[in-house]
Amino acid sequence: MASGTSASSDPLDRIHAMSSLLAQNWWAVALRGVFAIVFALIAFFWPGATLLSFVLFFSAYMLVDGVFAIVSGIRAASNHQRWGLLILEGILNILVGVIAFAMPVLTVLFFVTLVAVWSLITGVLMIVAAFKLNPEYGRGWLIFSGIVSVLFGIALLIAPLVGAVVLTWWLGAYALIFGIGLLVLAFKLRRWRDDSTGALKA
Repeated sequence: MASGTSASSDPLDRIHAMSSLLAQNWWAVALRGVFAIVFALIAFFWPGATLLSFVLFFSAYMLVDGVFAIVSGIRAASNHQRWGLLILEGILNILVGVIAFAMPVLTVLFFVTLVAVWSLITGVLMIVAAFKLNPEYGRGWLIFSGIVSVLFGIALLIAPLVGAVVLTWWLGAYALIFGIGLLVLAFKLRRWRDDSTGALKA
């Protein structure tokens, strides 16, 4: 009985279990990547849109991304896996989306600071979560996406008065890289899931 308890609390077993869970739900990671890329295309092709319209686009993206993060967290909790970071990221994204939607006339400086803080916190959370993921399941891509998010937040804090059009391009570039990183991670997870399933059947 004691040995069974020790095995279930083994950090390597927990990492493998979380990695397997993410592999089973690779589609949720892929959807987040797709939404990020769609957001990036909107930012690139409509750079002259007013800041008000852009804030509303950003708000909708945050709400959708937050919902998917919370759904992933709930699925993890139902399988008795670590879920706190996913839920926290989802709540943070939804909160930022609601604030941006409810107060669209925020000054450019405040909006840039809000985006910068969100990007920094989200990036740190992703990097922390990556170290709980098995390296074979795409840990590097999750760390890469988190680093991009942190660097983007730092860049905005350094130049908070950047023009609305430039901010749009910056956000578009960030979302594009972030989305591609998540898509690569998602299909890497699906490949490992398929390989694991095939090995079990064999």
